[in-house]
Amino acid sequence: MKYNQLGDSDLQASEICLGTMTYGDRNTREEAQKLLDYAVSRGVNFIDTAETYPFPNPKQTLGLTEEYIGQWLIDQQRDRLIISTKIAGFSPKLTWIRNGKNRIDRKNVTEAVEGSLKRLQTDYIDLYQIHWPDRYVPLFGEGDYDPSKERATLAIAEQLEVFRDLIKAGKIRYLGVSNETSWGVCEFCQVARQFDLPKIISIQNGFSLLNRLFQVNLAEACRFNRVGLLAYNPLAFGFLTGKYLAEIPHNSRLDSDFFQSLYSRFDRHNIQEATKNYAELAQKYGMTPASLALAYVRTRWFVSSTIIGATGIEQLQENLNSTAITLDESILEEIDTIHRRYPHPIA
Repeated sequence: MKYNQLGDSDLQASEICLGTMTYGDRNTREEAQKLLDYAVSRGVNFIDTAETYPFPNPKQTLGLTEEYIGQWLIDQQRDRLIISTKIAGFSPKLTWIRNGKNRIDRKNVTEAVEGSLKRLQTDYIDLYQIHWPDRYVPLFGEGDYDPSKERATLAIAEQLEVFRDLIKAGKIRYLGVSNETSWGVCEFCQVARQFDLPKIISIQNGFSLLNRLFQVNLAEACRFNRVGLLAYNPLAFGFLTGKYLAEIPHNSRLDSDFFQSLYSRFDRHNIQEATKNYAELAQKYGMTPASLALAYVRTRWFVSSTIIGATGIEQLQENLNSTAITLDESILEEIDTIHRRYPHPIA
């Protein structure tokens, strides 16, 4: 397992980060702990979660993911692990999180951090992330930016002041953002420099063979601000495993109402065609489609760690085994050829 410096922090994060979104929904506590044990045995030291997990059914199970990790964490050497979690951004429809009044203000952030610390059974959080911005931005396939949807928001300096105080109190070590834009990254970093406030060290955004938009402009913003990408959704909702080439299986992740709604926003034809081409390329070089997809993400210079989720040991093993794969220039050129034919079908 390779370890990378996370932004300009002193954190050395494994190139694979274990995502935990299914713990408490599709995975029981016992299953979750086995997955955590196996990942750590393979060299993973980076575990990511969120106060909103498990997903997509958090109303009945809110907080279980952090609780499962906390129950496991009791028996671990805490200082050898990087634990990251996230606070929900502005989302009045999520009434089960602080009655839908969640903003990135002092009251909400303090309550969220204390809740996560309690559930995780730890004294500190290594990386605390804003799950999505407090201000309006189009999210999750929503489309183009629409100025008419802008709303009153808390100034970034005020948000950073809250995190500064929590860092001083020893409750969080570093700050990151998620589902953020180039403007957001630059503004967070510029405000931090201007007012001597904590600078973000990471951004957790989607990146995969089917969604390479990050490298269009966010990569530049992150390079010059020393912000590392934590690439989530590297298998594009599971499409890049090849298992959805025929149809979406019943009770699969994409069979849920939430993902069906999300899927409807994307270019379905090009998703299938691109996936088919990538699967054929993987077969040509003796790899599984998932291994090719994960190995590709690791080749990008701006990726600090790739977040993988798995509901079973066999799936996790395959994903971790992808770290042994090196893609040469000829394979990368063939990948780019497919990309030019079907650019960003999930974006």
